[in-house]
Amino acid sequence: MERVAFALIAALIVVSGIVVVRHRNPVVAAVALAFNLVGVAGVYMLLRAQFVGLLQVVVYAGAIMVLILFVIMLLNLIEEAEPHPAGTFQRWLAPLAAVAFAVTVGSGLWRSTPAAFGAAPEGFGTASSVGRELFTRFYYPFEAISLLLIVAMIGAVLLSKRRLP
Repeated sequence: MERVAFALIAALIVVSGIVVVRHRNPVVAAVALAFNLVGVAGVYMLLRAQFVGLLQVVVYAGAIMVLILFVIMLLNLIEEAEPHPAGTFQRWLAPLAAVAFAVTVGSGLWRSTPAAFGAAPEGFGTASSVGRELFTRFYYPFEAISLLLIVAMIGAVLLSKRRLP
């Protein structure tokens, strides 16, 4: 049953990731990103890290997606009218390079995947273990990311202000 759930969640993650990269409308891409983040939370749930999965939904699929949509609405982005012209060299080289990359990564993963994973450490994915790591080892990166998000929000507000003549 876990394999079927993983296959469905993996398909959701891959399809929503493709929509994020390929779609021209930024709002549709942001909604697809929200689906992608919920899929990642589903993977955490399958790994029995319920707290991390819940944080993924609340923090990323909830708060960060609201922030991204807020910035998109503030910037008043419009859909691109026409795609950028690409040369014929790029049109046949890009799919070949993508297939070569996928084959290389897939074969490397196939050879290096262990037969079975070890048991999870005691308290894996619990609130206390995540809090201990967050406020000891990852304290400064956590604060740096929060400052980066504040600066991005201030930048979006400043960019969205209309200049009066």
